[in-house]
Amino acid sequence: MDSLILRMAARALFIPLILLSLLALYRGHNLPGGGFIGGLLGASPFVLIFLAEGVGVAQRRLWVTPVTLMAVGLGVAFIGAVPALFVGETFFTGLWLPTFSLPMLGVIHLGTPLVFDVGVYLTVIGFTTSVIFNLEELD
Repeated sequence: MDSLILRMAARALFIPLILLSLLALYRGHNLPGGGFIGGLLGASPFVLIFLAEGVGVAQRRLWVTPVTLMAVGLGVAFIGAVPALFVGETFFTGLWLPTFSLPMLGVIHLGTPLVFDVGVYLTVIGFTTSVIFNLEELD
């Protein structure tokens, strides 16, 4: 498909969609969202670029291969599950750092569930882009 409007929209929406996905990722442990929804939102700008400019451009914008992204995401998710074992808790028990406040962002809650969600986020982006990029082979 060769559409100037789609190309311009994909370029203009790329950064806002990434930022929206990061917001959904962070808000997920307190409100609806999280790693899965954030990952789907994070894959959407690459899907838009794929539709507008082709798989080659979308793969270059991703910087790494989708398989590498999935592997890193699974590793990060595992790292988020392990720390509880070192303090005598069961695997996957959430541990939290003391909360702190940042201007314009408010109170920040950081803990192992967020690390796990980041792993899920990366895995979902990798899987979704892998599936979408492989659609090019069907054509």
